[in-house]
Amino acid sequence: MEDLAALPPNLPTPIDDGTCRHLAGMRLPDIRLQTHKGQLLNLSLLCGPSLVFVYPMTGVPGKSLPYGWNEIPGARGCTTEACGFRDNIKQFDKLGIRVFGLSNQSSGEQQEAAGRLQLPYPLLSDQNLLFAKSLNLPLFECEGMPRIKRLTLICRSGIIEQCFYPVFPPDSHADELLAILSSSPSLTA
Repeated sequence: MEDLAALPPNLPTPIDDGTCRHLAGMRLPDIRLQTHKGQLLNLSLLCGPSLVFVYPMTGVPGKSLPYGWNEIPGARGCTTEACGFRDNIKQFDKLGIRVFGLSNQSSGEQQEAAGRLQLPYPLLSDQNLLFAKSLNLPLFECEGMPRIKRLTLICRSGIIEQCFYPVFPPDSHADELLAILSSSPSLTA
């Protein structure tokens, strides 16, 4: 079994294929998403700044990753990315930015990951891809299952202000965002 907390060397780097250029300025869809705690949350109704990091799927200890997962550009690293946000949550709190993770995994799978990784922020399930499809987010397919490509949305009161795509490497993404957001008061105030 692979160590989910470490990235293997020589992962393929994702390229910017232009599929997220339309997102800045868009309103978040009026969709209620289930959190890993079973609550419903509508991101479009939040006031103030928020950050939504979107990821394909977190791995499960003892269960093999999908065949070819490491060869799909941008697929590997969801666990390390989630832990990066966990480890930096106090800095995001100081900036007044609420952090959310989002994938199309079930809320049960997300509940397992949030507990195991001790994540202090909500994981949101877009299991039916309603959120992803309404924003026309980029997808890929692995073992017959659609997955959302890794990206991050910086939002204010339901409007996407900035999109980071592609995200690579995922294990340092939270640090990268903190540096950008700390030097851009317009994104945090």
